Amino acid sequence: MSIYWLLLGITAILAYFFGSMDTMVLASNFVFHHNLLRLGDHTRWISNFRRLFGIEGFFKLLTVELVKDAIPILAGSLLLGIRGHADVGRAFAGFVLVLGRLWPALYGFRGSHASIAMIVAALCAGTSVGIAAAVATAAVIGLSRYLSLGTIVGAVVYMMVAVLAVDDALLLRLALMTAGLVLFKHIPAMIRLVLRTEPRLSLKEDITYKLDE
Repeated sequence: MSIYWLLLGITAILAYFFGSMDTMVLASNFVFHHNLLRLGDHTRWISNFRRLFGIEGFFKLLTVELVKDAIPILAGSLLLGIRGHADVGRAFAGFVLVLGRLWPALYGFRGSHASIAMIVAALCAGTSVGIAAAVATAAVIGLSRYLSLGTIVGAVVYMMVAVLAVDDALLLRLALMTAGLVLFKHIPAMIRLVLRTEPRLSLKEDITYKLDE
C-alpha cells in the first residue's frame, strides 16, 4: 500500500508541475521564438497571434499544449500501471493537471480557463466523455464567443456523460471532481455572464503595434 501512495505522490507532483507550466511561455521559447505574452491581454492576443502566425500557428500552439498535458497523463499511466491501475493513474493525473492549470503555484495561483486540460482529463475518463466535452466546449465558444461559457458547458457535459458512461466508481469520482474544480473556478465568470460583463472573444486586430513602426 505504501508503494501505491508513493506512486500517487509522484504522479501528483509531475501532473501539478506540468499543469502549472505556462503554454505561452513554452511556445514562446521553443516554437515561435517570439514573446507571445506581449501580444496583448484578455482576448486581444488572439487577433494579434492570428495576424502574425495564422491558423498554422494556432495548431502549433495547440500541439504544445497537448504534448505538455499528455506527458503527466502518460507518466501516471505508467507509474500506476506498475500496480495494475493504469486507468486510475491517467484519471488521477488528469485531475491534478487541471488543478495545476487552474491554480498554478508558479504564477501566484492565477490560472487559465483550463479548457484543453479539462478535455484531456475527460479523455482519461473515457473516449466518449472526452469527445462530448470537446464538442460541447468548442460549439458553445464558436456560437457565443464566450470562452468561459464554453468551458462551463463543457464541464457540465463532462459530468453528465461521465455519469452515463463510466462504470468504475473511482474513475467516476475523479471525473466529477475534475469537472467540479473547473466549475468552482468559473463561479466569478458565471456571475459576469449573468451581469453581461464577461468579455467575448474578439478577432478585431489590435493596430497599436503600428505606432512602433
